Amino acid sequence: MVKYERAKLVSISDIDRKYMKKEAIVIGLVDKVVQTGGPTVFAMADGTGNLSLKGFIAPGERAYPEIDAGDYVEAIVKIDEFNGELEGNILKIKKRIGADEENLKKQIEHQQRQRAKVVNTDFMLEDPILEKLKDRFITAATEIRLAIIQSRPIIVRHHNDTDGYCSGYALERAIIPLIAAQHTAPKAAWEYFKRAPSTSPYYAIEDSIKDSSFALSNVAKFSNKMPLIIIADNGSGEEDLMAIQQAKVHGADIIVIDHHGFDNDVISAEVLSHINPHLVEEEGSRISAGMLCAECARFINEKVENIIQVPALSGYADRIELANPELVEKYLEIAKKDGYTKELLNEISLVIEYVSAKVRFMEVREYVGVLFGEPRAQQQKLVSLMAPHIRDLDKKGLAIGKASAQVEKLGNNTLQTIDIDKSFPGFGFFPKPGRSVGLMHDDLQKQTDVKALVSVGVMNTAMTFRATDAANFSVHGLIELLKEKLPNAFVEGGGHKNAGAINFIPRTKDEIYAIVREFVESR
Repeated sequence: MVKYERAKLVSISDIDRKYMKKEAIVIGLVDKVVQTGGPTVFAMADGTGNLSLKGFIAPGERAYPEIDAGDYVEAIVKIDEFNGELEGNILKIKKRIGADEENLKKQIEHQQRQRAKVVNTDFMLEDPILEKLKDRFITAATEIRLAIIQSRPIIVRHHNDTDGYCSGYALERAIIPLIAAQHTAPKAAWEYFKRAPSTSPYYAIEDSIKDSSFALSNVAKFSNKMPLIIIADNGSGEEDLMAIQQAKVHGADIIVIDHHGFDNDVISAEVLSHINPHLVEEEGSRISAGMLCAECARFINEKVENIIQVPALSGYADRIELANPELVEKYLEIAKKDGYTKELLNEISLVIEYVSAKVRFMEVREYVGVLFGEPRAQQQKLVSLMAPHIRDLDKKGLAIGKASAQVEKLGNNTLQTIDIDKSFPGFGFFPKPGRSVGLMHDDLQKQTDVKALVSVGVMNTAMTFRATDAANFSVHGLIELLKEKLPNAFVEGGGHKNAGAINFIPRTKDEIYAIVREFVESR
C-alpha cells in the first residue's frame, strides 16, 4: 500500500464534510473517466459508495493516462467540493495489479452484493398472487439495487396509459432517491435514470433500438455502463422477444414486470427477473401492473414515499375490480389513508390518460410528479381544472363514434364496429382510438341488455378490441388465427384476453376484418 503519513484508508461512504481539506487514501474501481476542459475526472466506486477523483496537469490535458475505466486503483486524495459535490483531488494514484487487483475486485463485488440485499419483503397487504411471486420480486429488487450501487444507468419503459404511468412512477419514486444517495453529484438522478413511455402494447423494436442507441452514445461520450432496462406493463409476450434480445446484444440487461397474458413463456430465460401472474397460474385481469410495480418499489426502497395511492389508481384504471374487486377495495382502503377516494382516483386517471396522449414519448418527470400528488395542492388544482374538460371530450368522442358505429348479431355474440379513420379526426384527437372503442363498448352495454359483446375499432393498419367475458373472445387466439390464415399480413399485437390491439399491412385490412368476423361468430 502507498505510504503517506498524513492519510489513512477511508471507505467512500464515510467521507463527508468533516474530511474537507483533509487527505485520505481510497481504493476501488474506476467506473468511468471523463476528460473536461480542465481536469480529468475519474469516477471511483469502492463497494460502499462513489467518489469523483480529479487529476490536473493542464487545461484539457489527460491526467494519468495509464489509468482507465475498469482499472482497480489506490489513490491519495485531498477532499474538496465543487458545485455542491464532494470530490477528491488526486495527490498520488496507482493501479492495483495481480493478486492485489483480484482481491480488491472480490471485496468490492461482495460489498456491493451485501448492500443490494432487499431489506423489506413485506407487501402492503396479504394476497395469494403476490405471495406466489415473492421470490421474483426479491430477485428483481436485488438486481435493481445492485445496478444503482454499481452506477449502472436504469431505463424504465412503461405502457402509455394510466396503469403504465402508475408502474413507471412507482419504480421512479423508489429508484431515484437511492441514486441520489449513491452519488454526491447533484444531477445524478438525471444521468443514471430515465423513464420512457411506449405507445405500443409491447416492447417494440423501435423503442429497443432507441434505448440501445441512447445508451451506446453515453458509453462513448461519458464512459457510462450499458443500462438495466425495466419493462413495465409490457414485455411478457413473444412480440417482445426480438426487442429484448436486441438490447441484450449491446450489453443491456432486462427486468419485466407485467400482467398481460402470453401463449408461451419465451421471456423468462432472457431476463434477470420476470414478474407476471400468468407465470404462477393466475390471471392478469386480477392484478394490475401498477400494483405489481408499487409492491416491487417497496422491496427496492423500504423508505419509498408517495406511492400508496398507486395500486388502487392503476386497479380502477385497468378495471381490475371486474375480476378481483376484493383486492382493489383493499388497496383503496390504503389509499384513503392519504386522502384518496375512488372518485378522486378516477379523476386523476382521466387526466393521466389525456396527458399521456399529448406528451407521447416525452418523459416529463416533473409534470408526472404533479399528477401523482407532488405537491398535493397543485395536483388538486390541475385535476379540478382539466377533468371536466376531458369528460366533455369523452362525451364528444362517444357521440362521434355512436353516429357511425355498426352493430350486428354474429352467432351468440354481438359485434360493434367503428371505422376510426372515417369517423374521427386525425392525429392528436382525444379520446385515442383504444379509449374511444372502450367508451363505446361500455355505453352499448349500459344502453342495451347485451352481454356477449365484442367492439372493434378499425383503422387502415390496425384494429383495437374490447370484449366481455360472455363473448368468449381472446386477443391472443385471434392473433394466432390471423398469422395462420394470413401470413402475408404480418400481423403483430398483444394485450389482455378481452382488450388489445393488432397491426397489419394496409392492403390486408378487409381480409383481416373478415377473419375477425368469423372468429367472433365462432365463439
